[in-house]
Amino acid sequence: MPLSIGIVGLPNVGKSTLFKALTNKQVDIQNYPFTTIDPNVGVVAVPDERVDALSLLSDSKKKIYTTIDFFDIAGLVKGAAQGEGLGNKFLANIREVDAIAHVVRVFENENVIRYDNKIDPVRTDGRPGRPTSNGASPADDIEIIQTELELADLETKEKREKKVKTKSDLLHDREINQISKLPELNLLTGKKVIFVLNVSESQMSDGWQPGPDLLKAMAGRDYVVLSTPLELLLSESTADEKKEYLTEFGIKESGLDQLIKKAYKTLGLVTFLTTGEDESRAWTAHIGDFIPKASRAIHTDFEKLFIRAEVINWKTLLESGGYAPARSKGLLRTVGRDYIIREGDVVEIKI
Repeated sequence: MPLSIGIVGLPNVGKSTLFKALTNKQVDIQNYPFTTIDPNVGVVAVPDERVDALSLLSDSKKKIYTTIDFFDIAGLVKGAAQGEGLGNKFLANIREVDAIAHVVRVFENENVIRYDNKIDPVRTDGRPGRPTSNGASPADDIEIIQTELELADLETKEKREKKVKTKSDLLHDREINQISKLPELNLLTGKKVIFVLNVSESQMSDGWQPGPDLLKAMAGRDYVVLSTPLELLLSESTADEKKEYLTEFGIKESGLDQLIKKAYKTLGLVTFLTTGEDESRAWTAHIGDFIPKASRAIHTDFEKLFIRAEVINWKTLLESGGYAPARSKGLLRTVGRDYIIREGDVVEIKI
């Protein structure tokens, strides 16, 4: 199954622009909260220089990259767990993804409506933010989303406890043990989170980085700093134009590339590869997977039919000039079921 990431945040923080940059898929971007009711889903190929290089080496007929499913989930607001805004529908959508990309608005733009008329990624002094024009004193943006996820989880737990109590009241003592076999709760606060700090292009040029208060609010979790207008521009540019823009803004790679890499890191994933005349392809496994389990990505039967595999690092294979010279030099390793798959392994599975 492909990796799935839900893009969440308050209304008008740049989620849909980010999604469009990721997928180059036209979505409903309007300067108004709640324009997106159902999550847009985009399947994004993960660019991989190793696939490109191996394809040239093997003269492969096609190249296949790993993919990520991105879900553009409409803006949550304070009170969503109680049905405010578009309510629990969004919370249910978040429940289905592997990780959350939490977009936090850092840029200031008077032409872009904020649902409470205030930009407040995190309070700087621990006190309520400045009152807005409607007299409200909102909590910081990060805290609002976190609180809604916690409240939704609390409701899930209470429903489970009520169901268990009802069943235990109806069942005989010898049947009560069956209740413990209920499926695990898919809690929203258990999801891995990557913060996407959305800055203006001028802030990006100035090398903006989060201060200590914002770092504290993110609680040590991974983050990327990007500007969604710039990312959209990069996604619509040629390779040469993209390189020029990156140089102009003094950055080595796009924020989207950083987001994809951090997603793999956050979820504990590795990429291994296969190559041949038919195709060169990247596959995903979990850190620590033994090779039979990792080979399930290629075909579900491979785990039980696995006999052995030949393994070589992709760089070593390229430097050798192909399988034949690598084999003649003794660079191919024959491994058994106890081999743990590694990042960048090129494998041939024997079944």
